[in-house]
Amino acid sequence: MNRGIIQWSPMRDLNRFFEEDLWDGADFTPALDVYQDKDNVIVEISLAGVDPEKVEISVENDVLTISGSTEEKKEVKREDYYRKEVRRGSFSRSVILPMSVKADMAEAHSSKGMLKIIIPKADEVKPKKIAVKVK
Repeated sequence: MNRGIIQWSPMRDLNRFFEEDLWDGADFTPALDVYQDKDNVIVEISLAGVDPEKVEISVENDVLTISGSTEEKKEVKREDYYRKEVRRGSFSRSVILPMSVKADMAEAHSSKGMLKIIIPKADEVKPKKIAVKVK
């Protein structure tokens, strides 16, 4: 079963942006990319400043969920900031995968603030070549 890609739309969360207090350490939503190669669905998510040991990844019913948290710096007081744009707190991101996958064979690697999750496609969704027999 193929599922369509949901395009990123900055206007979709505009109301949420204006309702949040950017100073309160509220939850945040890290950006991610989902793409495929011949055998795998690949998800890359930007997790700069997040300890990879504190990230949880699960796949259930072809829905990938990534969650974790970052801690607020305690040595800097809130009133001492001139500008505070780096989001801290907890996050959870779920995405419906575009096709059936083999969740038990997934791998995850972290490098330079990027988490890369590689999930093999289920056999039934991989393209199959059929040989033509000549009579």
